[in-house]
Amino acid sequence: MSNQNVLRCQQLSKHFIDGQRKIQIFEQLDFAVQAGDTVAIMGASGSGKSTLLHLLGGLDTPSSGHIELMGHMLSNLNAKKRGHLRNKHLGFVYQFHHLLPEFSALENVMMPLLIGKTARAAARHKATEILEQVGLAERLTHRPAQLSGGERQRAAIARAMVTQPDCILADEPTGNLDENTAGAVMDLFIELKQQFNTALVLVTHDLKVAAKMQQTYQLQQGVLSPFSLD
Repeated sequence: MSNQNVLRCQQLSKHFIDGQRKIQIFEQLDFAVQAGDTVAIMGASGSGKSTLLHLLGGLDTPSSGHIELMGHMLSNLNAKKRGHLRNKHLGFVYQFHHLLPEFSALENVMMPLLIGKTARAAARHKATEILEQVGLAERLTHRPAQLSGGERQRAAIARAMVTQPDCILADEPTGNLDENTAGAVMDLFIELKQQFNTALVLVTHDLKVAAKMQQTYQLQQGVLSPFSLD
């Protein structure tokens, strides 16, 4: 498993049409993530980092090129099968937690399991366990509005991790947090990643966050290249 590609893109290109203009975001990117890898992608606002993450997660389609998730070519699958693969192999964490406001922390974390047809009792047990692990044992019945920013992001991480996915895709997961809370959230990410051997691909502007990753890339003027933090 350790040498298996979780995600791989080949000759990946993405452009948008704005009136008569073609806006090229990036062109012919080659990129691979293996089991357990931790990868930071940095770049200026508007460089295409979030677009790349959405493509890797099968949430958007490339203009050309291919993306493989656990050996499955996403472009060959219909929306239902892509959704099934995402639910089984990927977890998502965003800058803004995207927890459903009308549900408790426990219900939010149970949701990916229920979507994946896990029995409700088993889903409740697994969700409770991981919420306890991220320090929210006393917050199971609290709704997002009753949680602090750090607690909401911990719940979002628990929701992403509860299916024990092969890879987490995280878009500025600490961008809305103060420095101390951001550090605690990243330590939690690393701890869970090591426990489950989950790969982590993280978009960030924060050099301190990027420094915690094994590999760092910069997306600049449509080119993705290794980036040294030294």
